[in-house]
Amino acid sequence: MDQTLQLSSSRRSPEVLKRAVEQGGNSTSFKQASQQLQRLLNVEIGAKETQRLTEQTGQQWSAARDAQVEQFKQDKLERLHAQAPQATVVMVDGGRNQIRADAAGPGVHEPGWREVKYASLATLASRVTTIDPLPEPPSKLLHPERVKKIVEQMHDQHVPVRQQATSKPTAPARKHKRRKPFKKRITRLITTFVASMQNSEQFGYMVATEAFLRSLDRAERRAYVCDGLPYNWSIFEEHFRAWDFVPILDFLHLVGYLYAAAHALEDSQAWRAWQCYERWLRWAWSGERQALLSALQAASAKVGLPPKNAAEQDRRAIVARALDYVANNYDRIDYPRYRKLGLPCSSAPMESAVKQFSRRVKGTEKFWLQDGAEAVLQVRAACLSQDDRLERLWARPVVPHAYGSNWMRIAS
Repeated sequence: MDQTLQLSSSRRSPEVLKRAVEQGGNSTSFKQASQQLQRLLNVEIGAKETQRLTEQTGQQWSAARDAQVEQFKQDKLERLHAQAPQATVVMVDGGRNQIRADAAGPGVHEPGWREVKYASLATLASRVTTIDPLPEPPSKLLHPERVKKIVEQMHDQHVPVRQQATSKPTAPARKHKRRKPFKKRITRLITTFVASMQNSEQFGYMVATEAFLRSLDRAERRAYVCDGLPYNWSIFEEHFRAWDFVPILDFLHLVGYLYAAAHALEDSQAWRAWQCYERWLRWAWSGERQALLSALQAASAKVGLPPKNAAEQDRRAIVARALDYVANNYDRIDYPRYRKLGLPCSSAPMESAVKQFSRRVKGTEKFWLQDGAEAVLQVRAACLSQDDRLERLWARPVVPHAYGSNWMRIAS
């Protein structure tokens, strides 16, 4: 009877199993996924069974991904889409989750934080212009309280509390001309995601493989946007420079460094610190890179070089970090050019996606085995991607596990 009805050994129909896996990848926990399955389908699947099904499926999808990477390395991979898009952007970022020792028995053994790498690959609709479509910085970057909030959200920025707290306004009230409404300059069309806990070299090949499959390397205009983390740019140099992607430093991360350095330079004068920040901001926005670099060099000379063991919030260290950040990314901050090309200058969409992934895999109470985390990341990435990845993955012939020999093909 089971064979006739195509039930698995766990007595679950293919559709229920498919729902269980997707809930396992989308819910905040396997317990919540189990509760959702009960509520939506009136089917009882325990948290442990949901976990097993999700991880087994994710492991098979990981294997399928790795097989594609090997084909890409050997120049044997066929493209999924032959037509090249008008414009595209690849964004890379990272996060963290907690892992525990494998094969160590029940409970959490040898816990520790491990980096997770993420990438988004999007096709875009935008126009090329001969003049800068946005010559003035966004108003939110000229508003003290809003800028302060943005900087506080940047995990790699450290603005001393004494420099933020003040009973006086950090800038005088100023009236901004109300801008005329304009059509959205850049529209994201289809976005897909890559996520992995493997090292940056392996991850770089995964991202390049995804770009190749979607023919993003053939787009008329191509951008690669991320912050200044070294491995982000190692991936660019290894794979995306040869495809003539335009390297772009995420503008909001640059804002964080400039804001922190301005307040470190003028640590007792909030108003002067704001003037300094706004001047540097406008230089960065308008592409006056040399003026910005020279100003930071002068600021560093004024406060002095930080000692070797300087505290993270030492004003000398803060200014030195900003100077190094601009110097190391000098060729990636030509923002007027990028805007004229209709390319994005911020990786904010990637930051948002990282939060969606973290909602599933990150938490003080979540301790993953390495393989389990990798598997769930694949399910989560497939569910978040806006192409037909889920349908393609469900349709693949799979190696049978406890849930049957071909249920994923049947479920599709």
